Amino acid sequence: MVASPLVTVVDDSTIPNARGSFSFDDEGVPAQRTVLVENGVLKGYLSDRLTAMKTGQASTANGRRESYQTKPIVRMTNTLIAPGSTPPEEVVREATHGLFVRKMGGGQVNTVTGDFVFEVTEGYLIENGTIGEPVRGATLTGSGPAVLQNIVRVGSDLGFGIGTCGKDGQGVPVSDAQPTLLISEITVGGAA
Repeated sequence: MVASPLVTVVDDSTIPNARGSFSFDDEGVPAQRTVLVENGVLKGYLSDRLTAMKTGQASTANGRRESYQTKPIVRMTNTLIAPGSTPPEEVVREATHGLFVRKMGGGQVNTVTGDFVFEVTEGYLIENGTIGEPVRGATLTGSGPAVLQNIVRVGSDLGFGIGTCGKDGQGVPVSDAQPTLLISEITVGGAA
């Protein structure tokens, strides 16, 4: 168990018209959908041909590179938390006091520890299950593994974002997505 039983995470390069989609990765492996976490249980990893060979597994079509001048390395494509069954309005109604984050900004993740910090570019206070006043200058910090355990509701919606996965000095186009989530505990910081 690496997450709440409500959480399923997939990496899917076959989603039509998504920023991280393709027919074949940069090593010629056909695009596919890879389940990483299913109902909170770790099920798989992303791999390119080299890591697949080292582990005795098949490549998951995640060998990607920025250009012909760089070597393929393991990269995400379109990575998402799968939608649940709770209507998003009900997820918000269950929050007695919190922060509704509509849009995230820049941030960083320590890939060794899982610690993160992200800017909230659009957020609103939640009081008694109702979205209220906007907030400015908020940040979210914490441990990714801990936050995944603290997810107590998963909405039936799915919102996509686009970005660039930066690794080893390269950048490749990606998408990420998640439904409305209710997280029981996360650190919110910022200036008053």
